[in-house]
Amino acid sequence: MTINFLIAPDFPPEYYAGWHFLNTRLQRLIDVPVHLCMASNAEEEQREIDNDNVDIIYANPFNASKLIRKLGYLPIVRPINRFDEMIIASAAESEIKSLDDIKPGTSILCTENYDVKLIALRLLEAVDIEEKDLTWIKSESFSAVARGLIQHEGDIGFFMSSAYHKLTSITRSRLNLLIESKIKDLYHVVLLHPRNADMLETLQNAFSSMHETPAGEMLLEDLGLNDGFAVLKQEEVELLIDLIETLRD
Repeated sequence: MTINFLIAPDFPPEYYAGWHFLNTRLQRLIDVPVHLCMASNAEEEQREIDNDNVDIIYANPFNASKLIRKLGYLPIVRPINRFDEMIIASAAESEIKSLDDIKPGTSILCTENYDVKLIALRLLEAVDIEEKDLTWIKSESFSAVARGLIQHEGDIGFFMSSAYHKLTSITRSRLNLLIESKIKDLYHVVLLHPRNADMLETLQNAFSSMHETPAGEMLLEDLGLNDGFAVLKQEEVELLIDLIETLRD
């Protein structure tokens, strides 16, 4: 039996190798072959889910909400002290120096990350800007958002904080960080398809103990998950889903 492990497509490219190392470690810990799938975009991720090809998934909180509520996925673990925050930025020489400078008609460079967009729109409510007031320009990645801002292809850009802070110092010096969210309650989670429910405890133990060896600690650091994983409790799942529904309302 081989189980399929799908990674959400919103990780920085430099983490690609790290996920493969983690997957190798996971296989050793559970003694079951694990096939890693790195979704290149949101459409591919959804297609794999729709085709029932996913046994384990590292999902953003918004997708996790749907997977748990609609498809019965089971919570395995969550990263410790790694939260999903977002940043709104402009080009350094842009006339947009604060949220107050964002007006109807402003063009937005953004990826397909629905969670980033949703949080950003909530932040923009403070200056009375709604989704319909903005012009949307699709970017393939957060590095493409940065490049587009620097090349004046859009007025402001939306980033996952983790991706923004992974940009080179030269790139960040050419951007102006307008605001960074501080929600502290949103995070990616690892979920299990209900058909594999008999593996839940084994996987919880494997992920949550991964940091206990020097090799495991190193691979987690390479993924920016320095503190490792904690078992995801049902009450944490309920709080996460409640928060997401509040953001969607």
